[in-house]
Amino acid sequence: MNNKEYLDSTARIKELVDKLRLASKAYYSEDREIMSNYEYDAMYDELEKLEKETGIILANSPTVNVGFEAVETLPKETHETPMLSLDKTKDREVLRGFIGDHKTLLSWKMDGLTIVLTYQNGTLEKAVTRGNGIAGEVVTNNARVFANLPVHIPYKGRLVLRGEAIITYSDFEKINESIADIDAKYKNPRNLCSGSVRQLNNRITAERNVRFYAFGLVSAQDVFFDNAREQQMLWLQKQGFETVEFRCVTAKDLDEAMDYFAAQIQQNDFPSDGLVALYDDIAFGDSLGRTSKYPRNAFAFKWADEIKESRLLQVEWSPSRTGLINPIAVFEPVELEGTTVSRASVHNVSIVKSLQLGIGDTITVYKANMIIPQIAENLTRSNDLVIPSICPVCGKETIIRRENEVETLHCTNPDCEAKRIKAFTLFVSRDAMNIEGLSEATLEKFIAMGFIHDFGDLFEIEKYESEIICMEGFGKDSYRNLIHSLEKAKETTLFRVLYSLGIANIGLANAKLICRHFDNNIDRIRKAEEAEISSIDSIGPVIAKSLKEYFSIEENNRRLDHLLMHLHIRKESNTMDQTLSGKVFVITGSVNQFPNRSALKEFIESLGGKVTGSVTKNTHYLINNDTASNSSKNKKAKELGVPILSEEDFMRIAGGSSNAD
Repeated sequence: MNNKEYLDSTARIKELVDKLRLASKAYYSEDREIMSNYEYDAMYDELEKLEKETGIILANSPTVNVGFEAVETLPKETHETPMLSLDKTKDREVLRGFIGDHKTLLSWKMDGLTIVLTYQNGTLEKAVTRGNGIAGEVVTNNARVFANLPVHIPYKGRLVLRGEAIITYSDFEKINESIADIDAKYKNPRNLCSGSVRQLNNRITAERNVRFYAFGLVSAQDVFFDNAREQQMLWLQKQGFETVEFRCVTAKDLDEAMDYFAAQIQQNDFPSDGLVALYDDIAFGDSLGRTSKYPRNAFAFKWADEIKESRLLQVEWSPSRTGLINPIAVFEPVELEGTTVSRASVHNVSIVKSLQLGIGDTITVYKANMIIPQIAENLTRSNDLVIPSICPVCGKETIIRRENEVETLHCTNPDCEAKRIKAFTLFVSRDAMNIEGLSEATLEKFIAMGFIHDFGDLFEIEKYESEIICMEGFGKDSYRNLIHSLEKAKETTLFRVLYSLGIANIGLANAKLICRHFDNNIDRIRKAEEAEISSIDSIGPVIAKSLKEYFSIEENNRRLDHLLMHLHIRKESNTMDQTLSGKVFVITGSVNQFPNRSALKEFIESLGGKVTGSVTKNTHYLINNDTASNSSKNKKAKELGVPILSEEDFMRIAGGSSNAD
């Protein structure tokens, strides 16, 4: 296989993996087919063939039987060679002076988490974060589920390389959109990526769609690169790695490349905070050595932010569900990076004070990483902005709290209208109690009219039927739909209830972990000590403190008791016996005893089984109600001696009811 054929094959592998993953998602999660079984099997077979020919197997390939693992800690490990920071500039001419006549690789400086990977005998052996540059945390389990990382490569020697783990803007937005609680949303893709890579349970990492882009080769035993960094990058691509986009430049043609990168950053789906220039000549670059802080063979370029002057018109103080009151600067509109901006978060009281803000001040604003509006400087510094002593919503006293040297403003009123409205909004949201027909505006009206004071009151709303039907925007049909939705919501799980309470720092995933640890026993959760809560995987002292403090307040317990009077808490299916542990299933055709294939898949997984998309030698059972059909999956199962089960056959093996009704 020549070089072009090889690169074409690796590109085809990535294309097939993406198509097969989309087909599996549509089939199992959305109960629809975007390709026939024949097409799927043909693509699967082609993928297997290409993986054998090239030796490249991506972590998210459907041919890989990925097992999720959890560890108790992330051990530290010292890097073979220190990872130094780069000297940097915002001046193009300084960068041009560094490059000179030397051929230089100019590439994106991605804004994620730097990872060092080690491969041995063609298999991923180890992954370590950058850490402090001397030592990092071992995250090998998590790297094995990065969306685009090859876990097997054709090169069989010892390989060490560096790259950036990132989460794209589009994936970041999808994850944040799935979080109803505004206080629980992630601040930026880099923070989300860092937390995702450093999880103790790599199932969470896999769900976040973390991607890896190689930017440098440290060592590859017995491989000759003709003394060229470019050849190293091309060789890494042949091994199946996606590399950072780069262009080869000298000082003479630097401008064309810089103009390209400057225009492209607006279209990129990944976070980047600049560019990196690296000498192509390996021996020359290495001969330059390093300073105490920086290597001399590379230089970073940070975008010179477009900064505009404006006038501060006001600072809005916006209360949240937790009582935190966030300052938002409102200024005269300015054009920045092609868009009009007039607002920027000031984040907290400490930053307000450091900027010495006052209404009417002349400020400079910019977009951090060309994306997020920020105040750069306050040129006037009148320092006469009054930090509100009363909440802008309820008029009750506020307090400034100081934690880790950061000051934040909080409303002290537990019955603050803003807190209550936002708390009820979270409570009825899809991931919480999933009560349809209750918009924030409707909840605001119910609160104002005295219909609801705590969550349990929602399930007693029928006593106000006549008043609600007469409300603007409501009628008999809307009222009936609301009552129906409330009845449905009474059947729920404990982790949704715990999440819906709006306890600070507790999101849906954390609520699940807590409930599973305490065997879905609310009384055990209420009485739990911080030490035990902190011992749960991925649950740290901050969450433990929040949970303990919440249940130490008697009124919170009273309100929860009132709510629980109206609910029927069903046990999560994961508490069932793991009768299918270690068994691999494939589902095809229509189902009768379950609402759809996705529900059957969830049931199998709840009993410890695994569901894949194609029949292989690793498959234990194929589930198809038409056991005698000549479908491609049935044929494959017969060839491999895999038993074909109807749903009835399957339920006998599972040894339990599906609860499908």
